[in-house]
Amino acid sequence: MHVTVVGLSHKTAPVEQREKATLADRGARELMNALVAHESVAEAVALSTCNRTEIYAVVRDPLEAEPLILDALVDHTRIGRDELDCARYTRRDERATSQLFRVVSSLDSMVVGESEIQGQVRAAWDRAREEGAAGPILNQLFRRALEVGKRVRSETRISAGPSSVSTVAVNVACDAFRELSGRSVLVIGAGKMAEGTMVNLVERGAQDVVVINRTVTTARALAARVGGRGGGFADLDAELAAADIVISSTNAPHPVLMAEHLQPIMGTRPDRPLVVIDISVPRDVDPGVRDIPGVVLHDIDDLEQVVEANMNGRRREALHGERVVHEAVDAFAEWRSGLAASPAIRGLRDRAEEIRRGELQRMEGVWDSLSDADRERLEALTRSIVNKLLHEPTVRARAAVREAEGLRHLESLQHLFGLERSA
Repeated sequence: MHVTVVGLSHKTAPVEQREKATLADRGARELMNALVAHESVAEAVALSTCNRTEIYAVVRDPLEAEPLILDALVDHTRIGRDELDCARYTRRDERATSQLFRVVSSLDSMVVGESEIQGQVRAAWDRAREEGAAGPILNQLFRRALEVGKRVRSETRISAGPSSVSTVAVNVACDAFRELSGRSVLVIGAGKMAEGTMVNLVERGAQDVVVINRTVTTARALAARVGGRGGGFADLDAELAAADIVISSTNAPHPVLMAEHLQPIMGTRPDRPLVVIDISVPRDVDPGVRDIPGVVLHDIDDLEQVVEANMNGRRREALHGERVVHEAVDAFAEWRSGLAASPAIRGLRDRAEEIRRGELQRMEGVWDSLSDADRERLEALTRSIVNKLLHEPTVRARAAVREAEGLRHLESLQHLFGLERSA
């Protein structure tokens, strides 16, 4: 069995393509169930964040299964096959393992060291387990990945400084105005990203914070944590007219702020600029908003330029993180190798035990004069002989699967001892 990942990310696709490939909870569940219904796909986990959509799978034949994964992405998202083929990447076995370990360690993030990704990976894994799409190999892979992520964060200073997209968004807001204390800030959305943004805003001096969400009670509960106000989308126009900074982070599948909606509002405040920061994928804000006089729009790709300016220190820390990942990839490969060898080894030991017991039973009539103590000694002797004979083949079989010809050696072992007949 092989581990494979097929996906696209901020490194291979602009936000216009990434937003088409995003998977909401229901879509992710449907995609995973569709994949594991195929005989060639044994396990699957769908990971979708603002900067990537990746499908991790355990497959028998990567050449057969990978086109199925691509078809599933096209069927369950809004991205077309041509767009996907231009932006996607495919990695197998150790490279697929490395990809997940680097993702969960935030080494592959737009903001290296960002803190949200571990929770997003855990949520994707939990969803796969709920659907029965994750099995023994991906469960082990994702469990180890989360351990690697924790280790990288604890052993390096990779998170020093701004460590999330929401933090960078607040930095952009601060750069636009000398201070936040006298500015009105509007946060659209009440999820974890919006919550992180709001906390950062308050820490940087914001006092007039308004949260708008489709569920008013959720908006009010979140805003109450910092002494702000919460409301619903019916209040959006009035709050936009009063706002100096808008930070939008919802899970909406379509824009919630259109140019034709914002333009007349800006007409009522010609001398007051508005900074709009869209940190959602799919985007919350219509790109046409950029063309409205007085509006400065930053989307998630724009934030990457801000991140780049403060990356040197993190890159040095990331080098140590890469070494941690490399060690973990080797350890997982060794675990998988042992897993691959286990059926052959188990079959060999079962066959030897069958022969040992059969010979003892065959001689039972000849040894009717043996005492119980003699029988126990004979049992221990024959078992010891079998264990010693099989020790070296067992060690070599486990080592062989880590070599290029490893599977061929296992097949030879099964053929020589007739183990394929009992498989």
